Amino acid sequence: MATYMYTVRDATGNVRTGTSEAENQDVLKRRLQEQGFAVNEITQTKAAKKKQGGGFGRVKLKDLSIFCRQFSTMIDAGVSLVRALDVLGEQTQNPKLKRIIREIQVEVESGQTLSKSMAKYPKVFGNLFIGLVRAGEIGGVLEEALQRLSHFLEKDMEMRRKVKAAMTYPVIVVIVALIIVLGLCTFIVPKFIDLFKDLGVKELPWMTQVLVDFSNFLKEKWWVGLLIIAAIWISIKYAGTTKTGRRVIDRLKLKVPVFGPLGHKIALARFARTLSTLLVSGVPILQAMETVAGTVGNEIISEAIMNARARIREGERINEPLERSKMFPPMVVHMISIGEESGALDQMLSKIAEFYEGEVESTLQSLTSAIEPVMIVFLGFCVGFIVIAMFMPLLAVIGNLSGSPDDKGGTEDK
Repeated sequence: MATYMYTVRDATGNVRTGTSEAENQDVLKRRLQEQGFAVNEITQTKAAKKKQGGGFGRVKLKDLSIFCRQFSTMIDAGVSLVRALDVLGEQTQNPKLKRIIREIQVEVESGQTLSKSMAKYPKVFGNLFIGLVRAGEIGGVLEEALQRLSHFLEKDMEMRRKVKAAMTYPVIVVIVALIIVLGLCTFIVPKFIDLFKDLGVKELPWMTQVLVDFSNFLKEKWWVGLLIIAAIWISIKYAGTTKTGRRVIDRLKLKVPVFGPLGHKIALARFARTLSTLLVSGVPILQAMETVAGTVGNEIISEAIMNARARIREGERINEPLERSKMFPPMVVHMISIGEESGALDQMLSKIAEFYEGEVESTLQSLTSAIEPVMIVFLGFCVGFIVIAMFMPLLAVIGNLSGSPDDKGGTEDK
């Protein structure tokens, strides 16, 4: 949880300034608006920016999962919080996580709660992590909260591993295809161009001309291609840092054929799994919805969740605003409605998560099977285009050479 300085205007028009801790700027802005203030500016303090878990290296989900599992085991065995953090600091292999655990241990020894100490490192311990730990502290079941968190991280890791494994093959094939095409166009095509000049070929077929122009571009203006790629990459990255840009990109992601529905299923599985984990840990529904909105990984779905949260605060049931958003399929809405009526919402959400995790796995398997022949055809087309384009002028020259003697011979016979 970071510290922010804010400037607001109250109902009477007076300007007020202050500092407050929050998960992010959007959360603080909503909190101030709910209190009746008009927000002018929110900036993060320099001290908070330095202590966010930044620096070299990164903490992987696997490291956090192992940390939670070991932490839970020691707390359950009756080991004190400070002693458990001391042992974890010694055992952790990740140097960045080791440093953060040591700093958290110092904070806890000085009387700070574990959740507030962890909240100072939002890049390592996200909203879900902090929310579950805080709920475990309040309910006196910290070991159970850590166990659930470890289970959640393991499920998340498993899904990410499957997605990564399914995407590895097509990415490798595309890279190999690009290397082959660039190699042929850079080293082989120029030799054929020289051969065509020696043979006196004046007019090239359109396929050959396209390939020659592309080869000349790679040889003479390759830097322009790099600048274009860099400009596109930087533009996408910059757009991703703005709210409008993220909305446009995430909306396009949902509409991409094949991969759009897959990403939607992944977001739904993450929504159901996260919300189920938070609710079963005793986190209030409004706080849980706010946390979930930051973990689904899609701005459009996140907005739908936050709109549903606003409607819930006004007295509506959770399924009604979700249904109106059109981002949640009827099956999800009906199961959530049944869960609310039966008082087993967390269990229904867990079933929804399991269903969509199975759907994601099935889609990935089908996608992998379908991509393999498509990639092979794609690679064959690239190489085949180059080969045909290079040999078309040669075949024309050979045809002319073989036809010339016959023509002369026929004239002499007459």
